[in-house]
Amino acid sequence: MVWSFPSKVFVLGLVGVVSAQSPTWGQCGGIGWSGAKTCASGSSCTVVNPYYSQCIPGSSAPTTTSAPAPPPSSTPPSSSNFWFSFGDSYTQTGFDPTSTPPQVGNPLGNPPYPGFTATGGPNWIDYDTTTYNNSLVLTWNYAYGGATIDANLVAPFDPSVLSLTDQVNQFLNGTAKKPASAPWTSANSLFSIWIGINDIGNSWYLSGDRSAFSDTLLNAEFALVQKLYDVGARNFLFLNVPPTDRSPLMTSSNDATSLATLKSIILTFNSKLATKAQQFEAANDGVQTFLWDSNAAFTQILNNPTAYGFKDATTFGTGDGIFWGNNYHPGSAAHQFFGQDVAAVLKGTVW
Repeated sequence: MVWSFPSKVFVLGLVGVVSAQSPTWGQCGGIGWSGAKTCASGSSCTVVNPYYSQCIPGSSAPTTTSAPAPPPSSTPPSSSNFWFSFGDSYTQTGFDPTSTPPQVGNPLGNPPYPGFTATGGPNWIDYDTTTYNNSLVLTWNYAYGGATIDANLVAPFDPSVLSLTDQVNQFLNGTAKKPASAPWTSANSLFSIWIGINDIGNSWYLSGDRSAFSDTLLNAEFALVQKLYDVGARNFLFLNVPPTDRSPLMTSSNDATSLATLKSIILTFNSKLATKAQQFEAANDGVQTFLWDSNAAFTQILNNPTAYGFKDATTFGTGDGIFWGNNYHPGSAAHQFFGQDVAAVLKGTVW
């Protein structure tokens, strides 16, 4: 069954979640962190880098430490759960699967938290791995800025960009083989895909049947999903295309008719994505699918930005109260809302 609960968590995000202590495996410090800085009994706050400290089991005293953690083992404990993430710049953290793997005290591996995100600061996958997680989650984030589903269908802005096809192949040729650093199972692993932004962004203005082309794109995406299923993936989170027609880049360079066309193409793609996810679940044994409706989530904030602490729906840059980190990407403050929203979709799971 496909779940989508955008409004529920925005209410939670608006009032905030206050806790005297951070739970085991939760975040407890770092630059910009305003949450709990002490840990529940049985774990201690361990500094990983200036941006991230985590509550790690091993101490009965709920304390905070300023000393860096000793080098952790790359073999995760049996209680670990795994998240394999694919996508574009809305998800990227600059992860290199051939470098330091995710592990206790460093759950996103490399580069140092929060990674190389599109606008600086944590993004939604950072938050869901370290703050809104339900357990120890180790995230292998293959997302690559500028990615399209298949470069042969929609060319990215640069030939060096790793498409979703490339990202999935990276996984299949590496972590799919369950190395010691990632002993994942069908039950303890989640596979998320947030893609389509650049596929539409780089093609919506072209001639031809855009609805039929959405079918072509999604057929290519779900052929890759099938490959993931074939090696053991069973839990899938799909994230649809946000309203990029409302981004400062697009509103400043297109007339109302063009923006309406772009919006229509996005909504058609999203509707088809939801249908494909349902069909995939029905056709494959043991599959559980989740859908986060990013389009509805963005729209809800952009329609009433001040209710969520943002000054307006159009300003971009750095500073407090700004939704857009640049003219095409939301900033870290917006990503925190998104992280809460995704966590609500995954409520009741180990992730």
